[in-house]
Amino acid sequence: MTVSVRIPTILRTFTGGAAEVATDSGTLREVIAGLDASYPGIRGRIVDDAGQLRRFVNVYVGEEDVRFAQGLDTPVPAGSHVSVIPAVAGG
Repeated sequence: MTVSVRIPTILRTFTGGAAEVATDSGTLREVIAGLDASYPGIRGRIVDDAGQLRRFVNVYVGEEDVRFAQGLDTPVPAGSHVSVIPAVAGG
């Protein structure tokens, strides 16, 4: 089974403009790897060189912020919705 991943506007150049894409379930790390296999380069916009979520990118599995769950090891069961949301800053 697959999961749905909502892609923010800024990353849609990787997905050919698609706002939502599907990939295989697993841990969040595996979901991101699956995305990168289908859409090369997208992983580098979500995960930094140290293999951690980028500081200004928030990721939710359902309504849960993965930073308060198990991070990249958060389970993403089949049928889940993953949202990638760039942080907004300003003042």
